[in-house]
Amino acid sequence: MAEIHFTSHLRTLVTDGPLSAEGATVGEALTKVLAAQPHVRGYVLDDRGALRKHVCIFADGERLAHDGALGRRIGPDTKLYVMQALSGG
Repeated sequence: MAEIHFTSHLRTLVTDGPLSAEGATVGEALTKVLAAQPHVRGYVLDDRGALRKHVCIFADGERLAHDGALGRRIGPDTKLYVMQALSGG
């Protein structure tokens, strides 16, 4: 199963991580994790299920292109890092 880590701000919402989930793609694995952590879903995905603008995903140390991240194929030993960029003034 893929190992999913939530970084920085999201880790305060997912205190029992890292989490594990099966899936052939990043999107499938995230869907399973977020079903068990519904309070986090809105921080990562928008209402259509697309990756939010300020969320970045790394798979095994490689930053994934935003528009293709959810469709990226993964293996059972993949380590995913989900990061939410914060901005402010």
